[in-house]
Amino acid sequence: MANEGFFERVYEVVEQIPEGMVATYGQVARLVGEPRKARFVGYALHSNPRPGIVPCHRVVFADGSICEGFAFGGKEVQRVLLEGEGVVFADDDHVDLSVSRWPAGLA
Repeated sequence: MANEGFFERVYEVVEQIPEGMVATYGQVARLVGEPRKARFVGYALHSNPRPGIVPCHRVVFADGSICEGFAFGGKEVQRVLLEGEGVVFADDDHVDLSVSRWPAGLA
């Protein structure tokens, strides 16, 4: 399958996001060398073959919003997981990216 290499690169990057920080889908796409494939990062994470190892809950949208349909229980579960790691929220549905964004790949 053509996506296997891309998906595996996504998992390798996401595994590096430190506890207490988040990255955006676009940021992960840039870090794997495919800056226009943020949506495909989402597909990869939805197919996460290693739940609990690949911390896909640490990936959010460009505006800091958490995923409505978080694959592992909804946005409430994603928020609880992130808050449990110390991620700071700006409001009920948005991570404060100025505080909790992983700086990897940012210019």
